[in-house]
Amino acid sequence: MNELIQALEQVQQQRGIDKEVIFQAIETSLLTACKKNFGTSDNVTVTMDRTTGDIRVIAQKTVVATVTDPATEIDLIDAVKIDSGYQLGDVCPVEVTPKNFGRIAAQNAKQIVVQKIHEAERGIVYNEYKAKEREMVSGLIQRKDRGNVYLNLDDKIEAVLSPKEQIAFEDYPVNKRLKVYVLEVRDNPRGTMVYVSRTHPEFIKRLFEQEVPEIHDGVVVIKSIAREAGSRSKVAVYSRDPMVDPLGACVGPNGNRVNTIVRELSGEKIDIVVWNEEPAKFISAALSPAEVNRVDVDKEGMTATVIVPDHQLSLAIGKEGQNARLAARLTGYKIDIKSETQAQQADEDEDDFDFEFEFEFEEDEDEE
Repeated sequence: MNELIQALEQVQQQRGIDKEVIFQAIETSLLTACKKNFGTSDNVTVTMDRTTGDIRVIAQKTVVATVTDPATEIDLIDAVKIDSGYQLGDVCPVEVTPKNFGRIAAQNAKQIVVQKIHEAERGIVYNEYKAKEREMVSGLIQRKDRGNVYLNLDDKIEAVLSPKEQIAFEDYPVNKRLKVYVLEVRDNPRGTMVYVSRTHPEFIKRLFEQEVPEIHDGVVVIKSIAREAGSRSKVAVYSRDPMVDPLGACVGPNGNRVNTIVRELSGEKIDIVVWNEEPAKFISAALSPAEVNRVDVDKEGMTATVIVPDHQLSLAIGKEGQNARLAARLTGYKIDIKSETQAQQADEDEDDFDFEFEFEFEEDEDEE
């Protein structure tokens, strides 16, 4: 039995499984084996010495004058031999360990013990990765099946990158190391399942935290992110230290910090803008690289009208409206973009309307 104790200590050291978990699993399995092979009733307990590994089967028997059920009762004379203080009706613990119990119990308990060890290991893995939800991890692409990409994480568990969480047109060759964002960790009968993403906006935040020390340390803060994965993202940043330029910190010397992130995202364009508590200034920055002449904000309605030079209108709106769409998501405002000419025409139309209204009103008065 000492060899068993040594083996359990080795399991604890190599796999991180608490010995007590294994001891309890063995006791449970031996109790099952005891009931199966010897027909022992529910009044039996099996204990294993944590130091020597010795196993004892103890039956709790009621002290009676005449025994009718030897499995649950003990004669008063025999009980007194164990302890002179026993009286009728008392419960007396009696060791009933069979001579050949060790061999039979080992045969029946092996499968259950292995199962318990597996469950304990699975629990450790589940807890480890559950703590990594909303964090970034890296894994090795192991296989692809029905559009899903499966990654090996630290040789411990497999993660699933579903088609909707993959960056469009990105290549996922087997054995490529990939950074991913942990969306969710579930425990089910098949084992722990880790679901990851490359398209989630928070994935960009984690990449910036890794590449920009000022963000990692909390000096520069990412206020909001708007992303169309694989195409373009906008990131609003703010510095808590007036001596630190948030834009420069994120871009890095010669653009090396943001370029590292762009390469990780397979060329996805990233616009970094400085967050401002004044909505007009923030909206103006969010529409970069377009130039903005004026921003009229309705804070209550969360809407804004933006006037841009005529030649900047297409740039402000972006291809298929992408620039304006991302700016709206980044700021939380519904944005209406007009060129100077359109704005001027709208003002003229409004003036004409007012004039016509006043003229008609005055004409009605003359008729009276």
